[in-house]
Amino acid sequence: MLKRSDKESLLKQQGVLIWFTGLSGSGKTTLAIALERELFREGYLTCVLDGDNLRFGINSNLGFSEDDRMENIRRITEIAKLLVGCGIITIVACISPTEKIRAIPRSAFEKDDFVEIFVNTPIDVCEARDVKGLYRKARSGEIKGFTGVSAPFEYPENPDMILDTSTLGIEECVPAIMNLIKPRIDKLKIQEEKLCIK
Repeated sequence: MLKRSDKESLLKQQGVLIWFTGLSGSGKTTLAIALERELFREGYLTCVLDGDNLRFGINSNLGFSEDDRMENIRRITEIAKLLVGCGIITIVACISPTEKIRAIPRSAFEKDDFVEIFVNTPIDVCEARDVKGLYRKARSGEIKGFTGVSAPFEYPENPDMILDTSTLGIEECVPAIMNLIKPRIDKLKIQEEKLCIK
C-alpha cells in the first residue's frame, strides 16, 4: 500500500487537522471557509468538515446526549484521519464543548498533526449573530441541551490559538492562523529546498 508520505510527496504538503472549537455563532465555520480559500489560493489541497453539515448527513441518526455527542466527534475524527492520512489539510468546525470530547481528536493524532483553535467569542455576540434563532429557542425551552445555555461549554485548557471574532476580523484571523500552521504544512517543501541547496 502507498504510505502517507508518498501521498504528501505528490501533493507537496503535509496533512494536518485544524480543529475549530467554540460556541454556536462564534465564527468557526466562517473562519474555516476563509482559511480554506487562503490555503487554496496558495496551492494547498484542503477539505472542510463542518459540524452542522455532518449532522444532516453521516451523523443524522445522532441526538445531543453526551453519548451521541461523543459518537459525533468520534465519527468526524475518523473521517479526518482518512483525509490527513492522504496528505490533505483538514479543517473541522465543530462546537465540541468539553475537554473529554475534544480529547477524542487530540488523542487520535500526533502532536504535530493536530492544531486546536478556540474561537472565544462572547456569548452575547454569538446570540446577536444567531439568524436561525437557536439561542432564543434554547432560552425559551424549545431546544434542550443547547451548548452555552442549557449545556456547558468548557474552555479548552491548552489551545494552540485563541481568537475572538468580536474584536478581530477575518483579515486579521486568517493570516494569524496561516503563520501558525505554515511550519507544519510546509515541512516537505522545506525538506526539498534543503536537498536542492546540498
